[in-house]
Amino acid sequence: MNEEKNLKKEVKEIDFDEIIAKYDRESAYRKLAGFPGRFIAVIAILFSLFHLYTAFVGVLPAQIQRSIHLTFALVLAYLLYPAKKDMPRNKLHWSDIILAALGAIVGLYISFNYEALIYRAGEQTTLDIIVACTAILLVLEATRRVVGLPIVIIASTFLLYAKFGPYMPGFLNHRGYSIARIASHMYYTTEGILGIPIGVSSTFIFLFILFGAFLEKTGIGKFFIDLANSIAGKAVGGPAKVSVLSSALTGTISGSSVANTVGTGSFTIPLMKSLGYKPEFAAAVEAAASTGGQIMPPIMGAAAFLMVEFIGVPYITIAKAAVIPALLYFTGIWIMVDLEARKTGLKGLKAEQLPKFKTVMLQRGYLLLPIVGIVYFLVNGATPIKAALYGIIISVLAGAVRKETRLNLKMLLEALELGAKSALGVAIACASAGIIVGTVTLTGLGLKLGNGLVSLAGGNLLLTLIFTMITSLILGMGAPTTANYIITSTIAAPAIMKLGVPALAAHMFTFYFGIVADVTPPVALAAFAGSAIAGSNPLKTGINASKIAIAAFIIPYIFVLNPQILMIDTTALGVIQIIITSIIGMLGVGAAMEGYFFTNINTILRVVLFIVGLLCIDPGAYTDLIGIASIVAIFTYLRFKSKKAVNIASNKGESL
Repeated sequence: MNEEKNLKKEVKEIDFDEIIAKYDRESAYRKLAGFPGRFIAVIAILFSLFHLYTAFVGVLPAQIQRSIHLTFALVLAYLLYPAKKDMPRNKLHWSDIILAALGAIVGLYISFNYEALIYRAGEQTTLDIIVACTAILLVLEATRRVVGLPIVIIASTFLLYAKFGPYMPGFLNHRGYSIARIASHMYYTTEGILGIPIGVSSTFIFLFILFGAFLEKTGIGKFFIDLANSIAGKAVGGPAKVSVLSSALTGTISGSSVANTVGTGSFTIPLMKSLGYKPEFAAAVEAAASTGGQIMPPIMGAAAFLMVEFIGVPYITIAKAAVIPALLYFTGIWIMVDLEARKTGLKGLKAEQLPKFKTVMLQRGYLLLPIVGIVYFLVNGATPIKAALYGIIISVLAGAVRKETRLNLKMLLEALELGAKSALGVAIACASAGIIVGTVTLTGLGLKLGNGLVSLAGGNLLLTLIFTMITSLILGMGAPTTANYIITSTIAAPAIMKLGVPALAAHMFTFYFGIVADVTPPVALAAFAGSAIAGSNPLKTGINASKIAIAAFIIPYIFVLNPQILMIDTTALGVIQIIITSIIGMLGVGAAMEGYFFTNINTILRVVLFIVGLLCIDPGAYTDLIGIASIVAIFTYLRFKSKKAVNIASNKGESL
């Protein structure tokens, strides 16, 4: 009883909103009361209603749909995010109101002058250029406030490159463009700010984020935690396994590693600590599991929807390809957690402390219906827009089953407002990343950098992959996953494809490393957020999280070298074989990383286990046979060694 009271006290003392705001810039918006708060809420609700309307009646012409989406995003960005961190968050500044008004003007300029702009394409007026330049500056400043300075620096560098091409060295040299040409290309075509990234944000992504907001209002997060507790709470190291399960489930409706870490970690991290887990390990488990939520089908991170447009395949194809890698990722974390618990002798929770699986499912199992519905519609050929729309409708209907999950008018409006605010970060990041993509299309930089990357790697695929991984991890220090993916997929994915890799595998490679940056030191935002809850050392937590998430560093190389793991050119029997052998391989890799299986493992055996584990993960008959035989032999030896140690200890006890 005292332990439970202490746990509740520890949780109560943590300011979770402050942690999210500190490590997730997109969540650090103003909380305004009175008329300003209600006015912003109305704009946010209208933002969501606009997308629901176009989902019902059909998407508007691309430039109109995207410019209206950008208008709402700019207005809300300036009204919600202060210019400086130290500015008060409980009142508006006059300059923000002016900038929000300017955002509305430049955003709606395209909608009101749509036909005229089409007729004078390539011959913009002075006013057109002034509006375009203003729009670019407003997007960059909004990006600084909402997303952070690094991506602003990158986008600005690309703009300077477009202007000063004649002064660039070597293969980077190009003829250069006037400010008017750059501005018009960036704002009045569908290749710049209003390009594919914000096009996807204004359709698929927004609706899926809104779907997540409606699910959150039904209380599905608490349901996922109770469900995970009922399944894994009693197991060895139960709370950590609950963290893995609940984060994987919650990750399907949350696009933010940090928000996921804080949301589920607010319960799991203090619980893990109370049962004996070291703070660094407890926070690392939650961070690694929460980060993996973005690669968990059926609803993955926002970048997965961008992949739909970039490589021209249905979303269900991407979700299907991600199944085995996601399974291996979470299996790897589960194994690490289990071995750590066994090594340190940590037990699970008592049965009386846990909800019953049957009770949880009977009382709230219907909350899974919206997710099941989305999968059904996607599998049966519905567009992601329609699938998300139907998912929102089902979530409202499913919530109505019981009084405690029923959404009243106030909750519906709150869900609409929350969805709009949650989508802001993605919308602004996509607009800014559009500047980068626009420069690439204007100057041909993508092909040049792709060729340069291949040339730098000497045509070697493995080196090209390593360079791409390093680029993604560095970008991940300052850019969100969505922007990271857009940049690397524009520049590096074509280089990987040039070496004979299928487009899906190349894009999934950049997608994975854009996500895993959230747990990779020195800037591991998800790990740092978990560390703030656990009261642990941030750097040690990041190192632990990287170790626990080791699968995420290995699997992308495997599916590039052998795309069968993405269900490309394989059979049902082949898929089953890949799953079984890969899980055995992850067991070997996990034991090697943890240094324990039945008993402590020496350094030489750990290296061998790591290598043979990789052989099992790589689909192939010979590698599988060698890997499985080696792992079985090593585990048998470790089991024998463990029993022998127990017998010796027992005999010593008897002799005493």
